[in-house]
Amino acid sequence: MYLIHVRLRAPAEAPARPDLAAIISSYAEESDGLEHVSVHAHAGEGLTLGLFLLAGSLAAAEDSAARLSRRAVEHHPDLLGYGVVTSGAVLVPGPWWDT
Repeated sequence: MYLIHVRLRAPAEAPARPDLAAIISSYAEESDGLEHVSVHAHAGEGLTLGLFLLAGSLAAAEDSAARLSRRAVEHHPDLLGYGVVTSGAVLVPGPWWDT
């Protein structure tokens, strides 16, 4: 399972939608491998989706997350004005970084 972060640009002054995770999930196809969606709002900076995906590789998970997010943003009427800014895995620092 992979955790992929998708940054969304929300329309100006739009509050975070409480049903955003459900909306994104509703656009998932079986081939996306979606297991869970979490939403994190950042004041004045948009939103970050955390998509947990089952995939054969990191690249496949990143592709699925980007496709799924774009599909939802482009087709759900309540997401008019939203846009996908970035999509990718997040590097987590660990003790090995200083070696």
